[in-house]
Amino acid sequence: MHRTLTIALATMLCIATAAAQQAPDYSKAEVKSEKLADNLYMLSSIGVLAGNMALLIGPNGALLVDDQYAPLVPKINAAIATLTDAPVRFVLNTHWHDDHTGGNAPLGKAGSVIVAHDNTLKRLSSDQFMDLFNAKVPAKPPEAWPLVTFADSVSLHLNGEDIEAVHVANAHTDSDAIIYFKKANVVHTGDVFPGPVYPFIDTGSGGSIDGVIAATATVLARIDDNTKIIPGHAPTQKKPELAAFRGILITVRKRVADAIREGKTQEQVVAAGFTREFDAKYGQGFINPTVFVQRTYVDLKRTVK
Repeated sequence: MHRTLTIALATMLCIATAAAQQAPDYSKAEVKSEKLADNLYMLSSIGVLAGNMALLIGPNGALLVDDQYAPLVPKINAAIATLTDAPVRFVLNTHWHDDHTGGNAPLGKAGSVIVAHDNTLKRLSSDQFMDLFNAKVPAKPPEAWPLVTFADSVSLHLNGEDIEAVHVANAHTDSDAIIYFKKANVVHTGDVFPGPVYPFIDTGSGGSIDGVIAATATVLARIDDNTKIIPGHAPTQKKPELAAFRGILITVRKRVADAIREGKTQEQVVAAGFTREFDAKYGQGFINPTVFVQRTYVDLKRTVK
């Protein structure tokens, strides 16, 4: 059984790697907007797996949170042009992954000021390795690098809105920032909360399940039942959905940690069905139940005694 599970997991990861390395068909993508407040929108791409964006518009220029892939920038600009004539003055990155920062280079060339956590600059400016895909990620050109970085938080004030980007440590990655639009009561969580799916814990980039659990607690403490949440890869969510997501992580984390303390192997933990009652709702995303449990095991094996 152990050998069968190992082969199955390896095969699944090979398929995921091949899919990741195959260029998406950007021609089929369509950028849609959803109005969240008077001058604040969520932009998302239909037809391509790319991170959700937030767009703030007004007389001080546009502010964009995340910018998907470089080939999608013309479509992103076209969608923005239907809402405002103002240029994209600022870009805030929620973390370094390409489906959230791929548009940095063309937008940076066009004059946008890119703002991100210190580690986003560190990872975009040097070669990286995605262990989930067993793939190298080359450094981005300088025009894609953030011009303004922060260690803990940074605030921007434009178009009548107060925006705060707050770093959460070692969650989805080590570069995550939660973006709060205080007056609109909207928060962009990036992939710390991807939506009602199992999260990708990028341990190779400093991510950890404990960090995601802590980060989601921080967000929950700052929002209320009326807050609109822009997740990394799903329609807008509310506070109960985020709380449920965090609760599932706590449950699975405890089950895996207990199994590690009992001396169970990775194959035994994957075979135990620790996510079974959640799979119908949360197991249909990019990270399937097997990969989620496997990555949780690898993460906790480093710290749980």
